[in-house]
Amino acid sequence: MDIQTYMQTLGQQAREASRKLAAASTEAKNQALLGMAAAIRSRAPELLAANARDLDAARTAGLEAALIDRLSLTEKGIEAMAIGLEQVAALPDPIGEITDVKRRPSGIQVGKMRVPLGVIGIIYEARPNVTADAAALCLKSGNAAILRGGKEALHCNQAIAGCVREGLLSAGLPATAVQVVDTTDRAAVGHLITMPEFVDVIVPRGGKGLIERISREARVPVIKHLDGNCHVYVDRDADPDKVVPIVENAKTQRYGTCNTAESLLIDAEVAERYLPAIGAMFAARGVEMRACPSALAILRDAGIEPSRLVAATEQDWSEEYLAPIIAIRVVADVDQAMAHINRYSSGHTEAIITEHYTRAMRFLREVDSASVMINASTRFADGFEYGLGAEIGISTDKIHARGPVGLEGLTSQKWIVFGNGEIRR
Repeated sequence: MDIQTYMQTLGQQAREASRKLAAASTEAKNQALLGMAAAIRSRAPELLAANARDLDAARTAGLEAALIDRLSLTEKGIEAMAIGLEQVAALPDPIGEITDVKRRPSGIQVGKMRVPLGVIGIIYEARPNVTADAAALCLKSGNAAILRGGKEALHCNQAIAGCVREGLLSAGLPATAVQVVDTTDRAAVGHLITMPEFVDVIVPRGGKGLIERISREARVPVIKHLDGNCHVYVDRDADPDKVVPIVENAKTQRYGTCNTAESLLIDAEVAERYLPAIGAMFAARGVEMRACPSALAILRDAGIEPSRLVAATEQDWSEEYLAPIIAIRVVADVDQAMAHINRYSSGHTEAIITEHYTRAMRFLREVDSASVMINASTRFADGFEYGLGAEIGISTDKIHARGPVGLEGLTSQKWIVFGNGEIRR
């Protein structure tokens, strides 16, 4: 296979399909989504068989247990994919929405209309459900999609792609509206991210190495986030009943997600009050605490198991552990907390626990991250929890989309003008 020719063909087909999708009715898009869901349910045995082939190859290759777990597809997972497609069908269609219409002194009315981005390339690792999720969100937002999944899920992704095509055709939409790359050649990614004539935006979903490569080599705009070094700051005016539950949930509900707290900051005025209970909770949960000298001394005096305590290094303040490890630092006040966050954070999600209105509002305004929270767990930084229905990913960029990227994040706005014969004088 000539990879360059193959990828250019996919690009040309996607561009042509994107023009038809931009004009497609909400009813047609929803019919396609429901058709995809029905196909996934009816072809469940085929999907499981394809997934079994991928799993056999993964085990033969000696892949880690965590990767095999992400790769696995069950009957419950298949039903979840189908439900997810139906949920996207039930979401409001953002395309064609007209907002901010204002009459100008000249007599014209000026506003904005929401439109698709065009063609979206999505590069992701071994999670078969992403194929269905990405297809659904791109389709509902009027975009054509080129999907390149991890080589470990090749057979399953192609089987899901068959269900997607079936749904598209059932609604009279082009089968090329969603195309899944059917080669494992890494050169396919290189071509996908350097075809601005065919692809309007790239969304990488995977490890830091993948996203760094895409960001470095792409000639197409990229919606991305590299790290999820999220912070919780316990202010001197925190509600005692909220501190431990929020910190515990932010760190321990799940360790491997990008919105998990990786750093805990605590005001020096209340460090001795809260750190012993926080440390005991973390120790019981098997969490390693990498602490600054002040925090370390308090935790040791509180009798926290020494094996759970480690002196923090400079690197720890920037680390995304994705593991039962947390960095802890005692700070002088909210100013030092915000300075620390703005220096070391990845710009994903930060939370303050406080009952002090002025400090809370300062934290919202001055912390430079995609999501900033008051008295809530960082684990809420999620498209579903934000009411978006679903998300394609989370962006820490500042241009176009920031934070959870749902349907609206996969669209743009163009200026529109309503006139009645006006001419500029």
